[in-house]
Amino acid sequence: MALVFAHDRVTGLAHVQHLYYLPIIVAAIRFGMLSGTSVAVVAILLYHLANLQALTWRYEESDILQIAVFLAVGIVAAKLADDARRLHQLAVTDDLTGLHNLRLFEIELKTMMRTARASKRPLSLLVIDVDRLKLLNDEYGHLVGAQAVRTVGHIIARHTPADAIACRYGGDEFVIAVPRSATEAESLADDLRRGVLACAPVLAGISFPARALSISIGLASRSFDQFSRADPAIDDAESEALFRAADTALYLAKNGGRNRVHSVAGS
Repeated sequence: MALVFAHDRVTGLAHVQHLYYLPIIVAAIRFGMLSGTSVAVVAILLYHLANLQALTWRYEESDILQIAVFLAVGIVAAKLADDARRLHQLAVTDDLTGLHNLRLFEIELKTMMRTARASKRPLSLLVIDVDRLKLLNDEYGHLVGAQAVRTVGHIIARHTPADAIACRYGGDEFVIAVPRSATEAESLADDLRRGVLACAPVLAGISFPARALSISIGLASRSFDQFSRADPAIDDAESEALFRAADTALYLAKNGGRNRVHSVAGS
């Protein structure tokens, strides 16, 4: 903005004054409404200093319009940027639980697969299902069932490590990808299972005791002991194979009595 001010002070040309918009727009987009309007105010002051005739109260219509445009650019740019961020967040977020949706999870899983391969670190997948949700729906109604799913989603969010990613990919089905060994992932899964079991939720105004909700978890892990070149086709195939293995483990956990973690070897 200093360069724009210097050029404006020397020339006083209208097309130079339009360059003040650039830092206003950048500040509004990157830092929000407050920064955008603050930079707009600075631009107004610099505009006055560069054009000393505007320092009087005898503004011409063009001066008033210039000041209004500076402020409008900051406000509108910030609003558009905020709307764009909100739309992006909605596009990648599950609206019931606040977790990521399946679209973003699939993208992130491929990235995690490539990273695990390159660093020769293990990658584990936890597939999770809420136990006996149909019985809850039938006895108390679907609103209670939906809030039960939301409650489990919030507990999953609290237990998911910062370097992992969790999503809801079905009605009461969740998946977590985490760069951990099978042993570490199993400990994480059991902590999550215990966390759900210990909660005493209030669902649609009805208080439920601890152990009213439970989850079953299927776990599959993949180790990368040797470096191999990146190949999107291989990453896609191995991601799908890992998910199938974890889904099979979930089926075994459900058949084994629910409220448990079952682990199988990945591909």
